[in-house]
Amino acid sequence: MKKFTKIEIEKTIKKLSNWTYHDKAIHATFKFNNFKDTFFVMEQIALIAEKINHHPNWSNVYNVLNISLTTHDAGGLTNKDFELATMINGVVEEILMKNDTTI
Repeated sequence: MKKFTKIEIEKTIKKLSNWTYHDKAIHATFKFNNFKDTFFVMEQIALIAEKINHHPNWSNVYNVLNISLTTHDAGGLTNKDFELATMINGVVEEILMKNDTTI
């Protein structure tokens, strides 16, 4: 698995809304209406992560979900991180549209 260069990271992250790059990882924070919605999104992300065998570092306090992605084996970011971030954005957007809220 090829580790992305800084130039590749900067180019790729521009295509991802909600995500920033620092400390060899990409990070996003999402805020939902309530804990139930937050937990639902976490459950959907967990199912995706298991399917692709790539797991986020995350934390949750009530309606806020913080996610960090990196590929530990590669010592930085790989295509797997950006693929998972794209899938996470899809899950988040779906629940937010359903509830007519914004990030």
